[in-house]
Amino acid sequence: MTGRPTICRPVTAIAVLAAIASLGCSPDTTRYRALAAGDPVPEFGAPVLDGDSLHLASLRGQPVLLNIWATWCPPCREEMPALQALHEEYGPRGLRVLGVSVDSRGAEETIRQFLAEGGYTFTILHDAADAVSRQFRTIGVPETFLIDGEGRVVRRWIGKFDPLAPDVVRDIEPLLPS
Repeated sequence: MTGRPTICRPVTAIAVLAAIASLGCSPDTTRYRALAAGDPVPEFGAPVLDGDSLHLASLRGQPVLLNIWATWCPPCREEMPALQALHEEYGPRGLRVLGVSVDSRGAEETIRQFLAEGGYTFTILHDAADAVSRQFRTIGVPETFLIDGEGRVVRRWIGKFDPLAPDVVRDIEPLLPS
């Protein structure tokens, strides 16, 4: 991808001002910096569309590609076929592809319909409260994190990315079991 990343970000001036004000009031602003390679991932869990919950801690020992998305976000929708292809290629080799939808409460049927129409079979969590964005300190959707088996960020992509790009595959390969 060249140029600026394509990203959906419904941000209001009030939210930006509130975030800036909260940073100025905190004695430890380092905890609000963006997650970067080597950082431990937050303890995060959310309901799977089928009703059960899934927590990242339960996936320790295997690499995870975590994609934060929404059905209303065009770049998110555009990268889904490549995420599915990544799941089909590397899922059997140990990579867990997770999508976290931040669509609002009550959007479950819209999410299910979108997934069915696209034939997407990787695990989708629904985080209607958008806790994932706060915990992972994102700036919008889509954002994607490659997480190693120890629960540390290997790489972060802000905006639409190509999950099958050679540099992405080079980052995934060493994380897979031998």
